[in-house]
Amino acid sequence: MINNILKSILLFEFLYFSLEKVNMKKFGGKNMEPIKISGILSIILGLIFIIFPIFSSGVVSIIIGVSLFFFGIALILAGFTASNIIIGILAIIFGLLFTFNIDAVSFLLGFQFYIIGIIMLLAGIIGLISDTQISKIASVLIIIMGIISFALGGFSIGNPLYAAILIGVCLIVQGIGMLLD
Repeated sequence: MINNILKSILLFEFLYFSLEKVNMKKFGGKNMEPIKISGILSIILGLIFIIFPIFSSGVVSIIIGVSLFFFGIALILAGFTASNIIIGILAIIFGLLFTFNIDAVSFLLGFQFYIIGIIMLLAGIIGLISDTQISKIASVLIIIMGIISFALGGFSIGNPLYAAILIGVCLIVQGIGMLLD
């Protein structure tokens, strides 16, 4: 598994640096902008997430876990204050959790959807009952989006593959947005 993760990181770095060199060459009569390169990379990464959801979830979980682990160690070593030690220990614990438990990332993503859903439902209800400039149709649409967000949270917590596919779709949409920008 670690060997596959290293291969995918090396492949991603190769793609990034290859596309970075495109920026230096003439492409269609003008230099390619960095935002366009980021858009292409985002689409490629999104497709990888959709095609290989289990592998992608594992890679993301391990990268987040290792990053949190080293962040916790650095925070503790940066200064021996009570807040640094507490936050550092929490970062190390969560880093180990994300490194060795792939489902933790999908749970966190699902939890985030629940929070977004609650905020959207409250905003929609407030928009319906108050005299603000927000139209009633917009408030109803916000409530519908809040319900959809709740459903996405349930799917994400229930199935880690769904979270990886959802991340892939978001990366593709973001990449298309960068290319059209």
